[in-house]
Amino acid sequence: MNIASRGARMAVDWEQRVDFDRLRRHRMARAKASLEASDLGALLLFDPNNLRYLTSTAIGTWERDKNIRFALLPRGEDPILWDFGSAARHHKLYCPWLPEENWRAWVPPMRGAMPNETGIPGALAELVAHELRERGLEGEPLGIDVPDMTTLLALQAAGIHTVDSQPVMLEARKLKSDDELALLDHAAAIVDAVYDEIYRTLRPGITENQVVAQAMKTLFDLGSEHVEAINAISGDRCNPHPHTFADRLLRPGDQAFFDIIHAFNGYRTCYYRTFNVGYATPSQLDAYRRCREWLDAAIDLVRPGMTTDKIAEAWPEATEIGLPDEHAAFGLQFGHGIGVGLYEFPMISRLHSLEAPVELEVGMVFALETYCPASDGRSAARIEEEVVVTPTGPEVLTRFPAEELLVTGRTYVRGVDLLNGRVAPDSPETSEPELTGARAD
Repeated sequence: MNIASRGARMAVDWEQRVDFDRLRRHRMARAKASLEASDLGALLLFDPNNLRYLTSTAIGTWERDKNIRFALLPRGEDPILWDFGSAARHHKLYCPWLPEENWRAWVPPMRGAMPNETGIPGALAELVAHELRERGLEGEPLGIDVPDMTTLLALQAAGIHTVDSQPVMLEARKLKSDDELALLDHAAAIVDAVYDEIYRTLRPGITENQVVAQAMKTLFDLGSEHVEAINAISGDRCNPHPHTFADRLLRPGDQAFFDIIHAFNGYRTCYYRTFNVGYATPSQLDAYRRCREWLDAAIDLVRPGMTTDKIAEAWPEATEIGLPDEHAAFGLQFGHGIGVGLYEFPMISRLHSLEAPVELEVGMVFALETYCPASDGRSAARIEEEVVVTPTGPEVLTRFPAEELLVTGRTYVRGVDLLNGRVAPDSPETSEPELTGARAD
């Protein structure tokens, strides 16, 4: 189907854009079909990503680590969502895609904050058991995703046979509809804009956390609903990769890489870019070149029918980047499905994909990311692209340029060039070596 004006956020009457009713129907149908294909009687879901996919509801980023909502999807029926207090009333008023009686208020143990002595865990288990008995499902396995231990033990004490629901939900989530692809594309477009701002911001004297603060503001200004993380790594923090930002001051010659993880209408990004501040050395340029080559080799393999072991084989072994084994290198040469969750099918790494390959299918979306330490022992390059599997091969959603290492910061003019007339006074131009961004080690 054709979706017009990608990058626009407002619905209009004069062209077809993202159709959220169609999106909700697609996700519900896939979840029900995946459950029907399993041997489970029902799913009991606590994971906010699964709740978003199944019920098309969210009540703010503060819910993400609290286990305050849960939904039951019985085989052959619509889901029932037990929500946090007044949110249930709000959904009855404004979420007509489920019957009003399927939006209900309840209180779970909230990661054990209300223990057995309060009666809350036992009441929840009896509530679920009652719903299963009403449908003749009490003897069937119940798939659950990420309940707290208090809830899990209460369910088991009530005689409920609990098993893992994630294979069912991840199977449903692995192939994206056109509406989902448009939302993933828009989420990436927001990050495109953030990287343009970062490129214009990086200079000696700014700190990693200042870059993160500016990036967060731009993300929210452009419509992000949730910023999960922004990695900002520079200088000697690049090697080894610490996976978080600090208050470090950037200096001339620093290599710096960033990862922006946020959500637009529930759909995530995972999107690395690397820059140099002021100038780049040959070792930094070489690290970037190799990092890009490894990434491009992986992207070139993306097509229907390809298997993930072949992609993993395109990446260097752990010892080639100075690490002892694939456990130590995990996440550096990496691929992961992306959608309403940051990590979905397929996952790709040398740690597991060589022995357990997965076949790529049209409609899969995943991020591919590579890392290469520089020979100077402190710098490193990190690049990531989000890729859609199409009938004809890969489509890259992430568009901020990354084919070559970009050098940021103010333009410096050499005095000798002013004397020789190569650059006029007050000209923004630089001499040839600085246009390349290279500088000797």
